[in-house]
Amino acid sequence: MKILGIDFTSAPGARKPITCVAAELRGNTLNFESLSEWTDFNAFETTLEGSGPWIAGIDLPFGQSRTFINNIGWPQTWSGYVGHVSTMSRHEFRATLDDYRRDRAAGDKEHRRECDIRTGAISPQKLYGVPLGLMFFEGAPRILRSGATVPGLQDGDPSRVILETYPGLLARQLVGRRSYKHDTRARQTTDQIEARRSILEYLMTGRVRSTHLVEVIAPGSLAEDPSGDQLDALLCAVQAAWAWQLRTEGYGLPRDFDPLEGWIVDPEALETRS
Repeated sequence: MKILGIDFTSAPGARKPITCVAAELRGNTLNFESLSEWTDFNAFETTLEGSGPWIAGIDLPFGQSRTFINNIGWPQTWSGYVGHVSTMSRHEFRATLDDYRRDRAAGDKEHRRECDIRTGAISPQKLYGVPLGLMFFEGAPRILRSGATVPGLQDGDPSRVILETYPGLLARQLVGRRSYKHDTRARQTTDQIEARRSILEYLMTGRVRSTHLVEVIAPGSLAEDPSGDQLDALLCAVQAAWAWQLRTEGYGLPRDFDPLEGWIVDPEALETRS
């Protein structure tokens, strides 16, 4: 099976492209095939609309929290509110989230989905620092328009399957809270290099065989990218490969997951669910 792992950014360019690892899953072995870096959204859209069969794991929040959707009065289906967002300009979307936060009490300004709470992810409303809100704004409507199947959210082309992944979650399972990347050159360290090399070594020596059901064959060069984007794309591919192997069991989604919010696919997300 063709597996795609995509590390997304809301503003792709030469300095920070969207990064895609393509791999092939044969049995329990995930074989790296190619690395692509896209400096605009065109190649991302073309890939999602390309013929299958393939499954893609993408590092961006596909949805917003039920609390936020209910409070702001957006449509009560994933396709409905993502379609609504697609009619907004980037400025309008930012203003909408800023206005929502402005007069709310501290601790009640940005809400997390159930899967965010379970995996330690931040709110998909966040616009500053790590701009997950903008990643949602740029990514989710393109996923909707692709017509692919998004398990639990959209019944589309069954030969093209897209799932939300979170590479930082898998990295923490391998090296704990140890820092392994940074986009700013001045904050890139030799310890981060060693952490990335450790993550890749663990993937290739069977450390995730018992949890994610795969062993990885990939070039060591993926660990040399100081931004971590190339390694993150590979981690997304590992999570997508795990979900593919559980396709007859709902791709690793819990039976009671919220179809308004979506879910991050990873065995850790299931194990920490109460």
